Amino acid sequence: MLIEQAAYGSRWRRVSPAAKASLALAGLLAAFVAATPAAATAVALLLALATVVGAGVAVGLYLRVAAPAVGFLALGSLSLLVAVGTDAAGHLAWGLAPDAAPRIAAVAGRSLASLAALLLLVLTTPLPDLIGLLRRLRVPEVLLDLMVLCYRMLFVLASAMRDTLTAQSARLGYASLRHGRRSLGLLVANLALQTWQRAQALHQAAMARNGGGTLRFLSPDFANAGRDTLLAAAAGSALVVLAGLA
Repeated sequence: MLIEQAAYGSRWRRVSPAAKASLALAGLLAAFVAATPAAATAVALLLALATVVGAGVAVGLYLRVAAPAVGFLALGSLSLLVAVGTDAAGHLAWGLAPDAAPRIAAVAGRSLASLAALLLLVLTTPLPDLIGLLRRLRVPEVLLDLMVLCYRMLFVLASAMRDTLTAQSARLGYASLRHGRRSLGLLVANLALQTWQRAQALHQAAMARNGGGTLRFLSPDFANAGRDTLLAAAAGSALVVLAGLA
């Protein structure tokens, strides 16, 4: 939900998705072209500044969206500190890897740059615009239909969960730890049941309308799409060159 809120409130909301995708792709290339961890970190900072300053995404929202991925990266980096092998007797042994620091720096720098590139795209482009771009790129229709259905069900279930939590809280369902566990179990069971019922109703509605084709919707027109794509490609190329030379 936070990602969609940021995308619809972004200053780059009306910029062509192809332009933003070009810049994000260039950011991914720059992350792997970067010769040093410092260069990869600089790429990540530049992409993050473009998202926060250029697109107008709030810093707090940006950090909240990036926090789970950064936490996963931190755990993965810690695992590189340990080296597992066998000793002279053939027994399993483990210890600190002697060359862990350079590897952790390289992995962390490139991962942060790749994460910043993906966040630049998703925090400035609503999912319907992304789906329209993927359709023009000839992505299989069945994958796009699944994305549309999951996108719709996400908001439906979020609304159902919000209403259920409000009703439970009004009845003091979370007044104590015991009541909270019971209410949480009822919430999960209710959402599971609603997911099944709504999916079944959606399938029946599609079959009643002889729905055998793809799900279509209108895509908005983006002014100056060609110019924006060229500017994004130029900026992305400069970023890749600078990352390789740094």
